[in-house]
Amino acid sequence: MSGAGRARAAPAVRVVVADAAAVVRAGLAALLSAEDGVEVVAEAADGGPAREAVAAHRPDLVVLDPRLPGAEGPAALPELAALAPVLALSFTGGRAAVEEAIHRGAGGYLVHGEFTPGQLLDAVRDVAAGRAAFSAGAATVLLARMRAEGGTAGSSGATGTAAASIPLQSQFNPSQLQSNVGQSRSAADRTRFGLSPREEEVMELIAGGMTNQQIAAACFISEKTVKNHINRIFGKLRADSRSKAIALWLGTWAPRGEG
Repeated sequence: MSGAGRARAAPAVRVVVADAAAVVRAGLAALLSAEDGVEVVAEAADGGPAREAVAAHRPDLVVLDPRLPGAEGPAALPELAALAPVLALSFTGGRAAVEEAIHRGAGGYLVHGEFTPGQLLDAVRDVAAGRAAFSAGAATVLLARMRAEGGTAGSSGATGTAAASIPLQSQFNPSQLQSNVGQSRSAADRTRFGLSPREEEVMELIAGGMTNQQIAAACFISEKTVKNHINRIFGKLRADSRSKAIALWLGTWAPRGEG
């Protein structure tokens, strides 16, 4: 029997897709269902329904937006990871978001815009089989963290296998490198800017290199609302450009007389 024949004969990877955005959820489900060897057994829009679906179907993998809205959302990942491998898919590629997802139990992390459909399918199979899978931006974040902590390329665990998992391609994003350089800037330091929780979330997404359209989709708000948030953020940071706001937020630049 050929390799292709063996692949078709292998048991299908059974997947639960959990994403609050109906269009994203439907697109992921359609893409995965169209592939031989992958079966989407359930979909969910929040953490509670996701847990119920995983408990009922016992899938091989959960494809999850790690920032599901609502009280049930943020707490879902560790509970789901205890039941099945989790592949996180997010519009957010910032350091804090990636590290939090991995710390909470995700076995892989892909950032929208950094992978092709084929690479997504490879990641689904890898994480379901217990292998780590990260898109380039997420892998860069984890590699920088490992180096900062004195790790080596031979270390065990998710961070040690991130870069070698699958060669997912990414558009080069300077802010991802800036986020690594600015690791020494603690979250407490950022309170001096006086941003609201929502403004902090938007600023994290800006620092992750997302466009206004992507931020609107990730936060479930309109692009006009995103622009309003950005105008207020720039005023509080006293920044007149996106690049300057990112540098201030990440601690890679400070006005004269500061830092």
